[in-house]
Amino acid sequence: MPQMTQTFTLIPGRITLADLRRLAAGGISIALDPAAWKAVDAAAATVARAAAGSHAVYGVNTGFGRLAKLRIPPADVEELQRRIVLSHCVGTGDPLPDTAVRLVLALKINALALGYSGVRQSLINALCALYNADVLPVIPAKGSVGASGDLAPLAHLSAVLFGTGEARHAGRVLPAAEGLARAGLAKQPLAAKEGLALLNGTQVSTALAAHGLFQIEAVFAAALVAGAMSVDAALGSDVPFDPRIHAVRGHPGQIDAADALAALLKGSQIRASHLDCDRVQDPYSLRCQPQVMGAALDLIRFAAGTIAREANAVSDNPLVFAESGAILSGGNFHGEPIAFAADILALAVAEIGALSERRTALLTDSSLSSLPAFLVAEPGLNSGFMIAQVTAAALASENKSLAHPASVDSLPTSANQEDHVSMATFAARRLGDMSRNSADIVAIELLAAAQGVDMRKPLTTSPKLALALRAIRAEAAFLAQDRPLAPDIAAIRALIESGWFRDAANVELPSA
Repeated sequence: MPQMTQTFTLIPGRITLADLRRLAAGGISIALDPAAWKAVDAAAATVARAAAGSHAVYGVNTGFGRLAKLRIPPADVEELQRRIVLSHCVGTGDPLPDTAVRLVLALKINALALGYSGVRQSLINALCALYNADVLPVIPAKGSVGASGDLAPLAHLSAVLFGTGEARHAGRVLPAAEGLARAGLAKQPLAAKEGLALLNGTQVSTALAAHGLFQIEAVFAAALVAGAMSVDAALGSDVPFDPRIHAVRGHPGQIDAADALAALLKGSQIRASHLDCDRVQDPYSLRCQPQVMGAALDLIRFAAGTIAREANAVSDNPLVFAESGAILSGGNFHGEPIAFAADILALAVAEIGALSERRTALLTDSSLSSLPAFLVAEPGLNSGFMIAQVTAAALASENKSLAHPASVDSLPTSANQEDHVSMATFAARRLGDMSRNSADIVAIELLAAAQGVDMRKPLTTSPKLALALRAIRAEAAFLAQDRPLAPDIAAIRALIESGWFRDAANVELPSA
């Protein structure tokens, strides 16, 4: 359990991606800006009046989905909210990671506190108490189609509030009632519309997309460093990173990637040693890095904009407009924006890994790199990086399959009432697997490139790449002869996932 060290004042609708990165890590407590309560109270009062009235209002005194035409007697309105949560607890699969669940809680607090959902202060405060105590509902990862909100996963979160299900605290899984006690909470009754407000929304899809974005940013930064180090190890040229080349094409990401690569290579003795060599052009995996990585960076930035907007969005249904007293039924719960954003991120992270794998293959091929075969002394007796490159190829191939767009799929649900869905939850969830695959691919390249640079001694690499080389060598020694490389790969992947390379790459990323 992270130690709570500071308070984050949540101003509804103004959470940044950098805020979300902090909230995912934990170690801070959430305090809602007191100015938010006026809108919350007004919307809750509007719902209370509707619940006591004679007109049918969806989700307040009616059934749900295809059963929306059925009226619910006033005496059963609160029980209706509890039962909708219970009926939707149908998730399957492994639980979401703690970092993602913290994000789901924070995003749900943010959405409800905007004052368009009609819930009471007590419900929002209960969610804050769960987050602040790091009592995290156990949410099965599978079961949402990303329309009508992330219904099943949000039901598992919501059920904990009235003592049903399980929660994780300090690494242990507890019955929900015990988790509530750890958070200083009693079981929470649900008033009119509160169950629906908890279930409707894209907070799980958005949390998973944000979580994937943060991981992909770390992989992107590491891949830039790896790519520059591979250029040096393979006696490649820095001419393709000349800013004039990229200015005439005009893509911002390409310009930024080229600048970063040029800065990483600046001052390399290895590069200076072959300025007048007879090689005319390098293979594409070295030469076209700005074009490929820059395109990926543009996609990352675009997707990040969608995620940031959705993180601050109201995706409930129906929506309560207290000033006019209107309660309007629409479709803000549909996850298509996040599905598209996640699919875009999937394309980017797949290509980051694919390009990295090609550079590892180049380094291990002595005819291309002019280094010993498979980057090891006594090739034949030693296999060196031969099978590490095979692992990279396997992971890159797996990512190609995972990169297939999820958003183009749809299966009708709820007896065709919900006849087009986004599949946003899976689209976002698979980013975790893809980013981990690409982190492993880039870790293999960093090890291979470090090996190649060390083989160029006494010539030295650039000052910036030397810092990265020292960080790598602190985790993994030079490969003098064959040994298991799996621990080295895992150690460098952990270094990537820690964000160490974000500063080394020195490129502007969305959640900085």
